[in-house]
Amino acid sequence: MLQRVFGYGAVAEEIAPDGPDDIDKVVSSWRQGDCVVAPCWFVHGRASAAGQTEVDLVESGVIGFAIVTQTCDLVRSHRDRPFAEVCPLVEVDADILQQIRRAQRPGYAYIPGLAARSLVADLDRTMTVEKEIVAAWARTPGCSSDVETRAFADALCRKRGRFAFPDDFVLLAKKLQSRLIEKHDRNSPEGKALRALREIRVKASPSWDAAQPAIMFWFIRETEDEQFEGASWSALLTAWLKLVPKSGRFAEVFGQVVTLEELTAADYVESDPLDLDNLSQPSSG
Repeated sequence: MLQRVFGYGAVAEEIAPDGPDDIDKVVSSWRQGDCVVAPCWFVHGRASAAGQTEVDLVESGVIGFAIVTQTCDLVRSHRDRPFAEVCPLVEVDADILQQIRRAQRPGYAYIPGLAARSLVADLDRTMTVEKEIVAAWARTPGCSSDVETRAFADALCRKRGRFAFPDDFVLLAKKLQSRLIEKHDRNSPEGKALRALREIRVKASPSWDAAQPAIMFWFIRETEDEQFEGASWSALLTAWLKLVPKSGRFAEVFGQVVTLEELTAADYVESDPLDLDNLSQPSSG
């Protein structure tokens, strides 16, 4: 019998492989989005006191990890693909959890299997471990359907591939962004409406590089018949668009509240999501 501690405290379990193939057998049940929930150590490098050319390894305690390696690579033999990528789990409050579920916080990934515990994956931190370590962990399923699995994968793609908006658009949208963040969690008609939005998407026509592009905002709501006492979608849209008046090279700014079914596939794929925290600060100079 071989006991692997791996420095992970309560996470490590005794495994008794008859051979290396046993590691593959155990890991074959894991999927992208699955988790280990137990005290773990996240390791990262930082510049040492001796200078920038030397690196110290720093350990910090975390609640657990989520697997972010693609399932097809995860289940391949550890001889061919010996490593798996993991992100630490963090606890968030109920409002932030719902924002993450609606893909409004690209720094995190929603994990349906841990939603009741308000745990999500922190995508800003990634660590590589050997699959032999994964084989020693107690698996907690993260997703239970194709829809949930696809949404988790989309969150990973969005983190690495989200669109970098032009600096002048960042300035144009700053007041709207601040308004959405300020009102999102309020117990008000506007706050309830914002929480009912599936996502916000933006398109520049004919392109972002055009001399005078027209900007279109789509506020995509979850259901068609959602109503909010004291406010209408029309009134809210008017108020939101007043925060992004045409200026500079953006000669026209339009907006529409729609359901996903009302948006064409072409408009969806040719637009980009406007997340609550994805507008980077304009570069200087």
